[in-house]
Amino acid sequence: MDQNQQKEAIAKAALEFVLENSNQPAALGVGTGSTADFFIAMLADHVRRFTGAVASSEASAEGLRKIGMPLLNFSDSGLMDFYVDGADEIEPGGAMVKGGGAALTREKIVASMARRFVCIADESKCVDTLGGFPLPVEVIPMAEVPVSQAMQQLGGKPVTREGCITDNGNIILDVHGLEIGDALLWEKTLNMIPGVVTNGIFAQQRASLLLTMKGSEIVRVDYD
Repeated sequence: MDQNQQKEAIAKAALEFVLENSNQPAALGVGTGSTADFFIAMLADHVRRFTGAVASSEASAEGLRKIGMPLLNFSDSGLMDFYVDGADEIEPGGAMVKGGGAALTREKIVASMARRFVCIADESKCVDTLGGFPLPVEVIPMAEVPVSQAMQQLGGKPVTREGCITDNGNIILDVHGLEIGDALLWEKTLNMIPGVVTNGIFAQQRASLLLTMKGSEIVRVDYD
């Protein structure tokens, strides 16, 4: 299987899992990115099974509108059974790096409103240690210089993502060269830097379940 075929197969497995295990009708949290796009497309035949979905980005919201899925806010959805989203990296304990699609802040918010985070990621995203993928950090624009300096002091090489403004009106610094061992400590440390909105380490909102592939076989890893 090529990468897109893996993503499609994993998205299908995620849909089957959600349909089998969620209380129906129920609200659903939906993430952002190429694997999430496959998942959204497959939801089209099952819209009536859900009261609606909470989207983690404007891009996902548009995809959900196209399939006729009602869009919900947190006051409408309440605590959701599942949040389904991809990852740029995921390590053996379920901590992830996310934010390649610049939706990391809203993704964390939606993930916090779900009982379980179902991570859908092809096998190339499964790593032993986080940090090979440049770490996205959402930053208030006026803080670009001081936050960049703080990242350098921590051993990183920050690069402002060209032409990128988040749905929240902020910029993204992609920080290269970090080796993220204690993911929860790194997440908390970076979030304390003035001007940082959030960073792309998902350790506090780590995955509950990973659906990935080994060769042509779906692999399920439970972290709960």
